[in-house]
Amino acid sequence: VAEARRVLRGAGYRVERYGDSISAERGYLRETGNLVFHTSLVGVLVAVGIGGGYGYNGQRVVIEDTAFTNSLASYDSFNPGRFFTETALEPFSLRLDEFEGSYQLDPATGVYQPIDFTAHLSTREPGGEWTDADLKVNSPLEIGGTKVYLLSNGFAPVVTVRDADGEVAFSGPVAFIPQDNNLRSLGVIKVPDGLDDQLGLLGFFYPDPLQLTDGTYTSMSPYPGEGSLLTLTVYRGDLGLDDGVAVNAYSLDTDELTQIAGPNAELPALELTQGDTVELPDGLGTISFEGYKRFIGIEFHHDPTENWVLVFAITILGGLLVSLFVPRRRMWIKAAAAEGGVRLEYAGLARGEDPGLEAAVAELADKHTARLQTPNVG
Repeated sequence: VAEARRVLRGAGYRVERYGDSISAERGYLRETGNLVFHTSLVGVLVAVGIGGGYGYNGQRVVIEDTAFTNSLASYDSFNPGRFFTETALEPFSLRLDEFEGSYQLDPATGVYQPIDFTAHLSTREPGGEWTDADLKVNSPLEIGGTKVYLLSNGFAPVVTVRDADGEVAFSGPVAFIPQDNNLRSLGVIKVPDGLDDQLGLLGFFYPDPLQLTDGTYTSMSPYPGEGSLLTLTVYRGDLGLDDGVAVNAYSLDTDELTQIAGPNAELPALELTQGDTVELPDGLGTISFEGYKRFIGIEFHHDPTENWVLVFAITILGGLLVSLFVPRRRMWIKAAAAEGGVRLEYAGLARGEDPGLEAAVAELADKHTARLQTPNVG
């Protein structure tokens, strides 16, 4: 019985002697793993709830050579958590210096497929200098406790609108949204002030233009050249910007506008290549296509509890593995008097399925009898 106690304790069992028998049990770690698993599940739910309440998501289009400052007014769209306060916005600045896109032509379709996108940025935190950083798809940049993701990219034609006297009414790059892999892009230019009437221009930008048989255009590739084309349908009237209601910068409501150049007007749509200047209809002035810049669409994601979610996720996995692979067993060894000697009895019981139980009992019996047959065991 003493040797049975030593064998069982050596195998990691908790043992208790009852006269000429030993009762042993092990596998409490399985229950611990089960508790860890379920506790961690609750932990994940709590962490996700807190993170959703205090975190935020925001989107912004950043044009080449322009900077973004992490303030509420700088976002194009913003989705705060229930308990978000503006003080949660860590101060930092981000500037797009250059964008590089790589594409590969698919011979079967004649369409270019994207291979790699890299946005070369400069970032700065309070009291620091501008620092170079690269932002790629599926490789977010972390700054000021916020993760920055690259979502989209495109071209921003640079246009200048002047009135009839040559005074500038509007000038700058305008982001056009890509419509296909060859970056044929759609955009809206709004000129609310500086002319005799408010002006809205709905246009397409073709980086590598090709005229089709029906007179329309498409882009043969996403690589721009000197022949990049900008076509504009021109409207005049009320842009709806003075009503105090938020208006989408990337769409044009034509309900209160009159088309003065385009398919439904007497004059055709305006067509400009880089460096061109053309007259606006009705003597409103001129518009110039001075070139283009690249832009990126980025998302800012702040979750103050993401590290806790990771910790709980790891403990969930660990607890699950322990509860699955650590067996819970009870073993008994009993010594009983028999004619001419001692009869040894071995038994085992599993908590749940345990296909290795029979082998474990046999192994225990072999170890025990082997020790008893060894001279001077005790």
